[in-house]
This record gives sequence, structure tokens and C-alpha cells, in this order.
Amino acid sequence: MRVVAGSAKGAQLKTLEGESTRPTADRVKEGMFSAVQFLLPGAEVLDLFAGSGQLGIEALSRGAAKAVFIDKSRAAADVVIQNLKTAGLFKQARVAAMEAEQYLRGTQETFDLVLLDPPYRQETVQRLLPLLEARLRENGVVLCETEKEARLPQQEGALVKKKSYVYGKIMVTKYQKEGGV
Repeated sequence: MRVVAGSAKGAQLKTLEGESTRPTADRVKEGMFSAVQFLLPGAEVLDLFAGSGQLGIEALSRGAAKAVFIDKSRAAADVVIQNLKTAGLFKQARVAAMEAEQYLRGTQETFDLVLLDPPYRQETVQRLLPLLEARLRENGVVLCETEKEARLPQQEGALVKKKSYVYGKIMVTKYQKEGGV
């Protein structure tokens, strides 16, 4: 697994030993970041269910100003820290080992981009969208990686589904926060 583009392009990232995580394929990452390329410069990013941190690290490499990485696994948080150091992006990041929902309920931080890659088939995205709305700045984006068959709402408060992209068995859905909705 590697960083695909930007300042840390080519950096080899570690994966979690013995954990049930799914590294995002390079072509899916390319598609995800093409969908938000103009939002990234200077953006503040939240990587929920961070796993190895590859999505947030990719965002930082492509010009995001800072990223917060959240994963309930302490082992995952440790791998994220190692990967941030390998990519030379540690100073732009904060990492916490905690449940995503707990973090969203407890923080007052807001973000320009949220990267959400939860375990599949548990309706996690549907459960977290209302909490994400409050943590997203106006015109901010949530990119959700799910199984292709996931049924996601067209709208959740001010979050409006803009597009879904299918890559084999994976679907990436883009929500954007709109003002006045």
C-alpha cells in the first residue's frame, strides 16, 4: 500500500497485522480524490475508521492543511502514527483511539472533508450522517466508502447526496453540506 499522489507520493504505508481492515485500492483512492481535488488545498480533514490512515494521509499529501485520524483500535492508531511519520506528515495530524460516534458527539471541531470507510453491512454511514452534518463546514464534503449494495439516503439535513461512484464491489458516495437546507 502506498501514497498515490502529492508530496508523499510513493511512500510505502504499513497495514494492520491480523486486523480485519480493507486497504482502499489505488484506483478507488484516485477516484475519491479526483472528486474533491479543488477542496483539498488547505482543507481540514477528518478520517473516521482510519485503519492504516491511508485516506487521510493521501489527503495531506495532496495539500490538506491538517487531518484528524479516529479509529477505535489502539493498534490502528499506532500504525497511523508510524505511517504519518513515514510519509513526513506527522506534524499536520492528530490521532486518537476512540469510537467514531463518541468522537463526533464530543468534539466541537469542524471540517472541510470527512473520509468515512466503516465496516461494511452495518449501516454505519446512515447512523453517522446526522452527527457528521454538525461537524462539517458549509460546502464541506463527506466521502463514504461502502459496499455497492448499500442504501444511502438522498439527503440527511443539510447533507445532500451529490454522486455515487462504483468500483467493482465498492461504492463511494459524495455528500455535500449546503446552506439554507
